[in-house]
Amino acid sequence: MKNVLLIKEIYLEAFKNLGTKLVKSYFKAFSWFCFASFLIVLYAFVFRVVTGFAFD
Repeated sequence: MKNVLLIKEIYLEAFKNLGTKLVKSYFKAFSWFCFASFLIVLYAFVFRVVTGFAFD
């Protein structure tokens, strides 16, 4: 739980003093897109490992 709160605090601090709303919105959207992409890649890798895909 401590790690989750720490990550939340880092996330909030990163966007606190950014300037215009447009830049802030752009970076928030980009960070969520990167996080979602990472989850998709992680899911695909785990799926391949579980189904016995040969990584040759």
